[in-house]
Amino acid sequence: MLVEFEYTDLFCGEVNYSWVKREKLFVSDDISDKQLRRLAKKTMGLSGVNGTWDYCGDAMRFTPYRLNTVLFITF
Repeated sequence: MLVEFEYTDLFCGEVNYSWVKREKLFVSDDISDKQLRRLAKKTMGLSGVNGTWDYCGDAMRFTPYRLNTVLFITF
């Protein structure tokens, strides 16, 4: 399965895209949500960063605390 990661900034709480870091990876179809979240954070350099996760159908959103950024994962 192809998974896309997109990490970008926020401006006043809205996605801004003044800079963006994108990655695409192939992962096994039976990867768990926890493993996928860990892989996304590691790939984008956010290992050890706390935040909140939101699930939106075929996408996930990670909002780190106090960084004014957001990480999207789409399947």
